[in-house]
Amino acid sequence: MITAMPRIAIAVNDFDVALATFRNRFGMPVADFSPETVPSLGAHVAMCQPRGGSNIELMAPSNPDEPLSQALQKFLDRRGEGIYALMLEAPDPNAEAEVLLKRGIKVLPLMRGAGGRDIHPSSTHGVLVRIYPDGSVTQPENPVSDPPNYSGIQKVVVAVRDASLACDVYGKGLGLSADPPQVIPDRGVVSSIVRPTKGGIIELLSPVDTSKETGAEVEEFLGSKGEGICALVLAAEGDVADRDITVFGTRILIHD
Repeated sequence: MITAMPRIAIAVNDFDVALATFRNRFGMPVADFSPETVPSLGAHVAMCQPRGGSNIELMAPSNPDEPLSQALQKFLDRRGEGIYALMLEAPDPNAEAEVLLKRGIKVLPLMRGAGGRDIHPSSTHGVLVRIYPDGSVTQPENPVSDPPNYSGIQKVVVAVRDASLACDVYGKGLGLSADPPQVIPDRGVVSSIVRPTKGGIIELLSPVDTSKETGAEVEEFLGSKGEGICALVLAAEGDVADRDITVFGTRILIHD
């Protein structure tokens, strides 16, 4: 049983710049795990851990001899900086992998040094899903952010060609709670909300009316990049000058 969506990973070229951006521009508390992960995994890893929602994980390759570093570098070479993976948790990732395989989900062989199991993006509409054990990262009890107090990820927006098919995959396939797809006329999309027990939610969007702004944006994303995560939604307190930000190949939308 999948129990949470603890974080989304962003692959970056310059780890120090990414670390400084989320600490200084976004004012988020950021834990740098690189002293442990560079020797063990061959990659720089940091966790942005503001209050609420899911965390933002920053990852950069370091040692080309290690599988994780190789995978990150391959992603960066092929697609550039951007959202690398959606992380879920389960009590036993290997047991969960066996359940998912029986449901027709393509689970990859265990990567050397990995703490979880990967689902191939072809099974999950362009999203690399990685399943870790419950409590894979300890969240601070009272994280302190600088104004305007950006939250963690409230929503992950996934552009798909058919929201009904995607809803079946994330609902029946992954075993997550998923609302039936609905046409949202003023946005020009079909939307299905997927609700992990903990962390943010996932919205699956397929375009139906490109005369509407959201429908046009989803259609453009699908045309240029194919299916996959197209935006992260955060919340903020007070006035925010820019509510549509793109950093490190990742579109971040700010809602009240």
